[in-house]
Amino acid sequence: QVQVVESGGGLVQAGGSLRLSCAASGSIVSINTMGWYRQAPGKQRELVATITRGGSTTYADSVKGRFTISRDNAKNTVLLKMNRLKPEDTAVYYCIATVATPRGVDAYWGQGTQVTVSS
Repeated sequence: QVQVVESGGGLVQAGGSLRLSCAASGSIVSINTMGWYRQAPGKQRELVATITRGGSTTYADSVKGRFTISRDNAKNTVLLKMNRLKPEDTAVYYCIATVATPRGVDAYWGQGTQVTVSS
């Protein structure tokens, strides 16, 4: 069993910053890619950023230059630093971790954390 838990969401004014954290725990052999997705009301869930175990990153065009993803492999955690936030960044942010357990490899999602950016 693997648990993925996010924290750090909240309300911020446009131009402000927030930091999201995510921790994976449980029967973990190793974690491959970790990342963040978001879903705004009435829209599909979309990729925000991902990071491999080796540190390679990808970002959605809409967040490049504003968001930074990082991870701590020893702690099974991933961070998302969000700067110069815009109202269109408002969404529920979900953490995902591709985890190898004794039973195999699967993707695990967190419950999500709300980020609201006021104009």
